[in-house]
Amino acid sequence: METKFDRLKTFVAEKGWTNYRFNQILHAIFKEKRSEFDRMTTLPLSLRKQLQEEFGRTLLSLRPIYRQSSGQADKVLFELPDSNKIETVRLIYRTGWESYCISSQCGCGFGCKFCATGKIGMKRNLSADEITDQILYFYLQNHPIDSISFMGMGEALANPQIFVALKTLTDPRLFNLSPRRITVSTIGLVPQIQRLSQEFPQVNLTFSLHSPFDEQRSDLMPINRKYPLREVLEVLDAHIQKHRRKVYIAYIVLPGVNDSPVHAEKLISLLRGRGPWDYLYHVNLIRYNPAIGATKAYNRPHKRELASFYQRLREAGLNVTVRQSFGVDIEAACGQLYGQYYIRGEPGEVE
Repeated sequence: METKFDRLKTFVAEKGWTNYRFNQILHAIFKEKRSEFDRMTTLPLSLRKQLQEEFGRTLLSLRPIYRQSSGQADKVLFELPDSNKIETVRLIYRTGWESYCISSQCGCGFGCKFCATGKIGMKRNLSADEITDQILYFYLQNHPIDSISFMGMGEALANPQIFVALKTLTDPRLFNLSPRRITVSTIGLVPQIQRLSQEFPQVNLTFSLHSPFDEQRSDLMPINRKYPLREVLEVLDAHIQKHRRKVYIAYIVLPGVNDSPVHAEKLISLLRGRGPWDYLYHVNLIRYNPAIGATKAYNRPHKRELASFYQRLREAGLNVTVRQSFGVDIEAACGQLYGQYYIRGEPGEVE
């Protein structure tokens, strides 16, 4: 599928304009940070009018309609051209680093029990433009794009358009992002992991594991029945061996469900001894964040229990980190996106 930038280039060529004009458009977008054609004043007025007639007033395909901010998190609800809604989160670290958690689908059809987004069900895949426009929106407001995580709404690798979006984000003429500053999270779609490893080997890969036991994982995450842990870990092994790239293991801690010493020992046995390169597996422990629309059976872990689970993994030699939780109070944390809107109804306009 063509992106808006492909269509712009084709339009310029069809009009008989030189490639210099296309470069001027890109300069206006990515250097002058202008998305409205009538503000691209380096272009002749007649050209601006033709571009506006063909592509509309603005390049952005989504519209911000609601915004919540709290300290280190900034969550925006976007409306798409078909009136569907998605959410994007900007995370601001104390060092000044700005990271973006973006969506790849409207809703999600995989039904993970602990995820508010999954309760919505699958509405549709986002286009490549709708994916990258989440970043373009913030970029045009002069926010630095230090890193991007495909950890918002949806399962990124279930949407083929993610590969087009990754090409756009890393294109030197466009966003010019290093693939090493992009992370793709997956629940374990084996063929798509293999494709990502082949086409974008430098993109960071996160596998959402959440239970080291197949039976329990299948209950929490039905995808495990199609792609069990053994199959997923084998393809991750191959990725590590070929590219020598770290793979992150996301593990949402659900008190009384997956945080026992038995779970810790099983997780250790899964990741240790896989080969001389197994040190490239890195476990990220994530505090569960109760959300509107999510199952009420799970609670946020207490510090003592979380610390105990962490310590067991660390003492066994695993690389492990407790991920910082941003935006819990505005439901911008893992698994919470869109739940508030979906339950409570129509929001107000962005100011």
